[in-house]
Amino acid sequence: MRKIFAALLIIAVMCTFSYADEKFESKTMEVKIEKNPISLYENIPFNSGKERGSQMFSLAMDILQPDSPKPLPLIVYVSGGGFIMAPKNNWIQQRMRLAEAGYVVASIEYRHAPLSKFPLPLEDCKLAIRWLRAHADQYNIDVNRVGILGNSAGGYLSSFVGVTNGMKEFEKGDYLEYSSEVLCAVDIFGISEVMSIGDDYPEEERRLHDSAGITEAMWVKGVPGFGGPDGGVKDFPEESRKASPLYYVSEKSVPMLLMHGDKDKSVSPSQTDKLYQALRAKGVYAERYVIPGAVHGGPHWVQEPVMKVMIDFFDKYLKN
Repeated sequence: MRKIFAALLIIAVMCTFSYADEKFESKTMEVKIEKNPISLYENIPFNSGKERGSQMFSLAMDILQPDSPKPLPLIVYVSGGGFIMAPKNNWIQQRMRLAEAGYVVASIEYRHAPLSKFPLPLEDCKLAIRWLRAHADQYNIDVNRVGILGNSAGGYLSSFVGVTNGMKEFEKGDYLEYSSEVLCAVDIFGISEVMSIGDDYPEEERRLHDSAGITEAMWVKGVPGFGGPDGGVKDFPEESRKASPLYYVSEKSVPMLLMHGDKDKSVSPSQTDKLYQALRAKGVYAERYVIPGAVHGGPHWVQEPVMKVMIDFFDKYLKN
């Protein structure tokens, strides 16, 4: 038994010396630095939570901050949600792509129907921009280079911010010593006139958009039984016009990029065209792209050609 143990020990020692003598070569990888690390800050409250009217409300944002030795331009992202949701975790691929392109990207919440109505959500967007300017040093933001982006209801609010720069009537809440102005806006399949959201669709669907229970009606006038009158958007034309960015377009509106899918079955493609025509008629620079086959959301909107158009537009006004 001792002889067997001794033999095994000799073999083990010989193997150790054999492996020690053998050399394995590592591979060398040359890496070109093309991206910077990106930090994520989640659920940052940006309103005081004070009571306004009959509501207590709390709003938060998520921030993607690329590593940079100097302040970076800011893009505020406003999510869609059919006027009844504001999920700030939407569009993560697009937001990451923008952050990789050298932008601080803040995705914000806002109040929505049925508990809130216009103009409170627009006031929330402007508050978020003021908050970000107030905390620019903390998140390495260049306060002089701010743009806004949104899709669907968020595209509507993005364009609304862009056509109401400097309008004091929508500046409510905290940080009023800071500006909520932006240099440009991107509207992805957003609404420009709430009375005609279903214009491109069959008669039965157009009638649905005229009903009292449709979400844009709650957005404009509130909910019956909770302080809001009964009726659809066309029953309240003055309020509906006030809640439509189309009617605020002026020479002071900011440059805009508008994009829409020709197969959108939720928001009529003519909605972004109306806003595009109004901006151009006022001499405001605007671009509009129609994406064949694209619907309201879906894979078309994460593809690189679409993202490149957005990034090139933001670069033009926030970097160049």
